Amino acid sequence: MKVTAQLYGQFLLSSQINYTATYLADHLEGITHDNVQYFLKASRVAPRQVWQHVRHQIQLDTDGYILFDDTVLNKEHSHKIELVRRQYSGNAHGIIKGIGVVNCVYFNPKINQFWLIDYRIFNPDEDGKSKLDHVLDMLNQLAPRQISYRIVLMDSWYAVTDLFKWLITNEKLFYCPIKSNRKVDDSGGKESYQPVSYLSWSAQQVQQGKLVKVHKMPQNTYLKLFRVLVSTHRTDYIVTNDLAQNETSAAEEKSGIRWTIEQFHREDKQITGLECCQCRLARSQRNHIGLAALTWLRFKQLAYQTKKTVYQLKQGLLDAYLRQELANPSVAFA
Repeated sequence: MKVTAQLYGQFLLSSQINYTATYLADHLEGITHDNVQYFLKASRVAPRQVWQHVRHQIQLDTDGYILFDDTVLNKEHSHKIELVRRQYSGNAHGIIKGIGVVNCVYFNPKINQFWLIDYRIFNPDEDGKSKLDHVLDMLNQLAPRQISYRIVLMDSWYAVTDLFKWLITNEKLFYCPIKSNRKVDDSGGKESYQPVSYLSWSAQQVQQGKLVKVHKMPQNTYLKLFRVLVSTHRTDYIVTNDLAQNETSAAEEKSGIRWTIEQFHREDKQITGLECCQCRLARSQRNHIGLAALTWLRFKQLAYQTKKTVYQLKQGLLDAYLRQELANPSVAFA
């Protein structure tokens, strides 16, 4: 029997706790560990295949959102896996060994549904590209693919001048949190730039935001800055080029949609075995990551059709097994 993308994807979809080549070979007659290893190193699953797959199920909207963020696939105990490098993980709140993946998710606010539409592997030692370069590459793919959207959301990591300029030039709106030490000017050029945490806020500005000039942005380019009081110990700042926005609560709500991509990261890791490939070769890891993405898309498609969560679908695969074991246990308790 030959290992194919269809077979490997079915394995990722069906398996519950183990996603290794050995585990697949142990549960399918005619397949060996070497067969699986050869498939992973000889195939070529590319990010474009995600769009080729999802374009038939995605529901686009002119008011759609594009969400960008990266995640790190934890390979803390690996020593010889290619693509692994030490990098910051927001999930671990520190530097870990792992494979970085920059993801692009589309969100339709009218129906409250989202889809993965693109991704990139972060491997600067090979291609010399930063995470921002990957984001700009994916942004430039949206128009040729006729993906309609109006707003772009990203984390403070991507709140850089080059990305702001690209979005303004292409007439797209953005909402983005910025760090408290980001320098801005709210005096109209009368005073020097200062960190946003140093600004004074009137009661009206707290509710409606204020116009600021962000350091290193083009002359006469102003953005709207909002101060969000999260708690007595934490204040967040959100910046946008939507100058018509005059409600802090509304800006916070729009910016908060970016957490949808964190939901994707959790689901992708927890139901597809995304982090579990132990192959050493970069090509094998890339193929596993791509097929895990396609597996998540299949789960999400079924979840929308059945009005269930992806977790209910994944765990539901065990229902028939549990009923059978309770009725006629293969290993009796007593």
